[in-house]
Formats: sequence, C-alpha cells, structure tokens
Amino acid sequence: MSLKGVELDMVANKKIVFFIMLIFSWLTMTVSYAAIKNPRTFSQAKKAAAIIYSNHRETFYCGCRYNKHKKVKWKSCGYKPRKNPKRASRIEWEHITPAAALGNTRQCWREPICKKKNGKKYKGRKCCEKVDPTFRAMESDLMNLVPAIGEVNGNRSDFSFTELGAIPHQYGRCQMVINFKQRKAQPPPSTRGFIARTYFYMHKTYGIPISKKQQTLFAVWDRQYPATSWEKERHEKIQALKKKSN
Repeated sequence: MSLKGVELDMVANKKIVFFIMLIFSWLTMTVSYAAIKNPRTFSQAKKAAAIIYSNHRETFYCGCRYNKHKKVKWKSCGYKPRKNPKRASRIEWEHITPAAALGNTRQCWREPICKKKNGKKYKGRKCCEKVDPTFRAMESDLMNLVPAIGEVNGNRSDFSFTELGAIPHQYGRCQMVINFKQRKAQPPPSTRGFIARTYFYMHKTYGIPISKKQQTLFAVWDRQYPATSWEKERHEKIQALKKKSN
C-alpha cells in the first residue's frame, strides 16, 4: 500500500473513532438527562439537586457558600467545625424529613425481609432501597432535599425540629443548635418556614406521620416565615422537572 493510502486509512479510522465517541457521549448525556428529569434513586436525586442549586450554592442551615466540587467556604459564613473538620469541608444532601421517618412507615425498614448472598437477612435503609419502590420515591423526592454542611447533617441525624430557646454557639456563626441529650434540633429562623412546608408536603404526599405537637409548631412557622424568592424558584424548578418527566 502506498504512503498516501496509509494516510487515508488513518484519517478514516480517526473519523470512525470520533463518530463512535460522539455517539457514546450522546447516549451518556441522554441517560443522565432522563435520570435528572425523573430521579428514581437517591443517587440520581443528588445529581438533579446539584443542578437545581447550581445558581444558588448556599448551605441550608448555615448559609455558607460552596463550589461545584461541593467544598464549603467556611469564611463566607463564619462557620467553625464542632468536631469533624473533614466532614464539615463538604456538603451533603440532607433529607429535611429524615430517612428514618420515611422508613419507619415501611415493612422493609422494620423487618428483615431482605437477604444477602450469604443468606443472612437484613432490614433498614439498604433493604428498602432494594425492594420498596415507595421508599425509593420518598428518598429521592427533590422537595425534601437540601444542601447541608456534612458535619451538621450528621449531627442533626434524625432528630426532630423544635424551639429550644438556646443560643447558637456550636458551629461558629451558624445558627443551628443540636441538643444531643434530648435528640432535638433548633433550626435557624430563616429555615423554619421552609422546614414546616416540607414536612407538610411529605405528610400530604406520602402519609408521613407528624405528631400533633409538631403540627402546631409547623403551622406557626409556616405563617411566621413565608416562602422566600429562592424557595419559590426552587419549587418551580422541581415542578418543571416533574412535568418534563410525565
């Protein structure tokens, strides 16, 4: 074969490789976009939430800015880690109505109905993610997800929200308060209406129970702290995604 023929073959091969890469990229983007439009797992929901918050990268409880790599900028809000600087350096996607509250209503959370490869039975979150479509829908519902500093998310755990009358001091200038002995969390005033409306949404949509005491408190928060412009924008973005998926 002549040198010119070899060169032509090389050019043709490069074109074929480029075309294959283009198709692969398109397929990957199509699958990713479908997952973002209609997240069916917590993993997919986190990716969709990151896009929703791409123009509002601010943590929910502490108001700290963070970048696209999920790294928290402590100086932007005066945050000081309580005990875990490593976890406090990144954001995590927090369930306002905690996963435990979602799972306690499901058989897979309470009873060992799942089985590992070795035959050992198990229950809880991993089991529900595996076998329960309703739990997966609740866990991946974008209305219940907000970006939180990892340390605060971990400390809040599944503690119920309340007003403790406590002065915030645990996380620098962040207004979040955690009472570990009482297993209670006092959220900053700026988040209380948002929290109340989210709990009511999860109650109405999935039947997640709310105690009478909390219903009374949340009703007060809902009236006292109306939706901000960002809360409204976020709601519209989520609803737009849901409409596109139908």
